Amino acid sequence: MIDVEDLLALVRNYNPRSNAKLIRDAYEYGMRMHEGQFRHSGEPYFTHPIAVAAILTEMRLDDATIVTALLHDTIEDTRSTKNEVATMFGSEISELVDGVTKLTNLELSSAQSKQAENFRKLFMAMSRDMRVILVKLADRLHNMRTIRSMRPDKQVKKARETMDIYAPLAGRMGMQWMREELEDLAFKVINPEARSSIIRRFVSLQRDSGDIIGQITADIRAELEKEGIDADVFGRAKKPFSVWRKMQEKQLAFSRLSDIYGFRIITRTEMDCYRALGVIHHRWRAVPGRFKDYISQPKSNGYRSIHTTVSGRDGKRVEVQIRTRQMHEVAEAGVAAHWAYRDGVRTRNPFAVDPAEWIAQLTDRFDTEDHNEFLEHVKLEMYQDQVFCFTPKGDVLQLPRGATPIDFAYAIHTRLGNSCVGAKIDGIRVPLWTRLKNGQSVDIIAASGQRPQATWLDIVVTGRAKAAIRRSLREEDRDRFMRLGRELVRVSFEHVGRKVTDKALRTAAKQMGLPSAEELLA
Repeated sequence: MIDVEDLLALVRNYNPRSNAKLIRDAYEYGMRMHEGQFRHSGEPYFTHPIAVAAILTEMRLDDATIVTALLHDTIEDTRSTKNEVATMFGSEISELVDGVTKLTNLELSSAQSKQAENFRKLFMAMSRDMRVILVKLADRLHNMRTIRSMRPDKQVKKARETMDIYAPLAGRMGMQWMREELEDLAFKVINPEARSSIIRRFVSLQRDSGDIIGQITADIRAELEKEGIDADVFGRAKKPFSVWRKMQEKQLAFSRLSDIYGFRIITRTEMDCYRALGVIHHRWRAVPGRFKDYISQPKSNGYRSIHTTVSGRDGKRVEVQIRTRQMHEVAEAGVAAHWAYRDGVRTRNPFAVDPAEWIAQLTDRFDTEDHNEFLEHVKLEMYQDQVFCFTPKGDVLQLPRGATPIDFAYAIHTRLGNSCVGAKIDGIRVPLWTRLKNGQSVDIIAASGQRPQATWLDIVVTGRAKAAIRRSLREEDRDRFMRLGRELVRVSFEHVGRKVTDKALRTAAKQMGLPSAEELLA
C-alpha cells in the first residue's frame, strides 16, 4: 500500500505548492472510515482509493481531485456523510465526492430505458464538473487492473460495461492511453484465448524478424537528423485488442495484417511537424487514403497530430504520428489537460480544451426529453470517429464517420434538414445517402414544401438528424390523424342528428382524460 508520504511525493513532482496538510488529513480520514473493510483480494479496502489517487497524479491533477479520489467511496461505503466531508474538507470536495458516489450507483449497463435515463445523469454530472468523471475513470481502471479477485460472472459484466461505456468515453475525452488499457484489460476477461493468441504471434514475429521497432525507430531518427530536425522518436506494437479489432473488421489473418506497429515523432515546433512529414514521405512510400492532418483540423477534445501510414522496412506498413511536445501532452491527457499542474501552477497549454466548452459541444444538440432518444444521441456522438467537412462559406462542420448530406444539413439547421432535396459534394451532384469524407465541401439543395421522408431514418447517423426527422414525421402523422378524426366525429354526430361543436369536443376530451380537443381528434 502506498503510504501518505509516497503519495505526497507523487503530487509534489508536478505541484510543489500542493496543500500537504489537506491530502494528509484526507488520507487519515479515508483510512479511518474504511478500517475493517477488505477487497475481494483480501487486501485492506483503502488500498483502492490510494491507487486511484496515484493514477490521477499521473495526469498531474489538482489537490481537490486527489483528495476526492481518497474519499470517493466514503459516503457510499462507510458511516461518513456529505455534510461531514463538507465540514472537514470544504464544499468543493464534498460536491465532487457526492458526484462520484452518484456515478458509482448508476447502472449504465442496465435495461435500455433505465440505461438511457442514467446516461443523461452521467452527462449532467460531467457538465457540472469534469473532474467527477476523471475520478470515476481512474476508479474503473484500478478495478479492471485488479479484476481477477472477483467472481467470474461479475468479471464478465464489469469487462463488458468497460468495453461498451468507459473505454469509449475515455477515448472521446482524448485519453487514448486509458482507452487502450481499459480495452485490453476487458479483452483479457471477455476473450482470453484470442488475446493470448495475438501475444504469441507477436513473440513469434519478433523471433523471426528481430527488433523491428528498434530498427524502424533508428531509421526514422537517422532521416530526421540528416535534415537537422530535432525530435524524439518512439515506437511500439499496437495493443492486442486493437490488433484483434482490425482482424475482425478487415477479416484478415494476423500474417496479412498491416500497420501493427505505431511510431511517434515529437518535434519542437509546429513547422517541424510538417518538415518531418516531408522527410517520412520522401524516404518511404505513403499509403493512399491513410493521411490525416489533425493539426490544421483539430478534434473537438483538443487532439492535434499528423497521422500517416507508410510502407517501411521489407514493405511492412507502419503508422506514424507527428506532433509537438505541447500537442503530445494534450494527446495523452485529453480534456484532463485543462486541469493539469506543473511547478505549482495550472499548465497553460494552448491546445487544452475547456471542459465546459467540450461538454457543451456534445450536449447542445441533446434537446430531446425522450431518454431513449438521448441515449441514441449520446452513443452516436461519443463513440464514433469524426469527419470534417466544409460549408460553401468555408466553415468547418464536425460529424460522425458515416454521416450523409442529410446529417450535414441538419447540423447546420433543422429547417435546412427538413427541406433538403439534394446535395453537391465538391461541386458534383450526389445522392443523399452518400457517405461524407474528410475535407469535402458540401452544398445542400433545399426546396420549400419538402418534408423529411421516413426512409431518411435508415440513411442518417447523427442523433440530431434522427430526432428532427422523427419529430417532423410525428407532426405530419398528427395533422393527418386530426383530419381523419374530425371526419369520423362529423359522421358520428350526423348519425344521431347533431352538429359538431368545439364545446362538445372539449367536454368529451375532458371526460376521456385527454388534455385537449386536438388530442381527442388525433
